[in-house]
Amino acid sequence: MKITSKGQVTIPQELRERAGLMPGCEVEFCQARDGRVFIKKLTGARRGRSIVDRLRGQGSVRMTTEEILNLTRGK
Repeated sequence: MKITSKGQVTIPQELRERAGLMPGCEVEFCQARDGRVFIKKLTGARRGRSIVDRLRGQGSVRMTTEEILNLTRGK
């Protein structure tokens, strides 16, 4: 397999079928070990948790919930 200039790789159909990876499935790349990279299929709450974990600590504005709500309400 080759990695494209965009960093993409095609997972062979046999592997996708065995792992239950259907079009639109979310996967997570796990830490590489011994020169190998592992992926796992995300389902349900684990998918949401992954997104939250990735974004945690990225905000740079310190506002209270009330201040944010006032901005969204146009106050």
